[in-house]
Amino acid sequence: MIQVAALGSGSSGNSLLVKSERTTLLIDCGFTMKETIARLHHLGLSPSELDAILISHEHGDHMKGVGPLSRKFGLPVWCTYGTYHRARDNRFSSVRLFHAHEPFVIGDMEVDPFPTPHDAAEPCQFVFSAGDVRFANVTDLGACTPHVREKLEGVHGLVVECNYDNDMLRNGPYPPSLQARIRSDYGHLGNEQAGLLLRELDHPELQYILLGHLSEQNNSDALALATMQQHVEDRHHRISVLAQHCCSQWFRVVAETVDAALSEDMASAV
Repeated sequence: MIQVAALGSGSSGNSLLVKSERTTLLIDCGFTMKETIARLHHLGLSPSELDAILISHEHGDHMKGVGPLSRKFGLPVWCTYGTYHRARDNRFSSVRLFHAHEPFVIGDMEVDPFPTPHDAAEPCQFVFSAGDVRFANVTDLGACTPHVREKLEGVHGLVVECNYDNDMLRNGPYPPSLQARIRSDYGHLGNEQAGLLLRELDHPELQYILLGHLSEQNNSDALALATMQQHVEDRHHRISVLAQHCCSQWFRVVAETVDAALSEDMASAV
């Protein structure tokens, strides 16, 4: 089993918790240390319970609190060479540099990083495995490459980027140059791109589809949900939007079909 919760997800800050039986990882930390600690407490955790921080890339909305949190609580930070050397603050308690094509293990969790097309030094995202369960985080990519699709095949849950709605971006306040950057192959995934990806990935054991990194200027929860529902034919209850300004609930991911997992959750709640 893997449990997942977002501290927050959006253009102003991103951070995700991935927890197995014996290992708790923080994926990115785009909030101040004070805000991160408050959100961890809301989810029933303290920073001292974290085993490591993983960084996807060096942009501030993913890395603002990493250095202070690592130094204060002695947390090791895992990142690629490019991310480490481009980071504005890389004074970590300790650092573990990895190659984005080589899996590694932290506690009882296997982490399989993969490179993503984004305008950063050496960006990557991750597939997490504990036993037979696989969960993926895939945001901050301008295009779904064949390698990305291959890595995501068969996952039991995932966070997928839905950064913008095409019409809202086109008619919004951003100048043409910024719009072009967002739409580029090294920018962000829009709702339609994410929906097409999910249509290819969907299978009976895909239990949770979490929509992340929504732009507050260029998207809305309703538009992102509606687009995903058009591309995912049934079981729309699996789809949730991750909020920017508050934590999500905990999502429990198991190696079962969606209906079996939901039935087990309902039985344990009685």
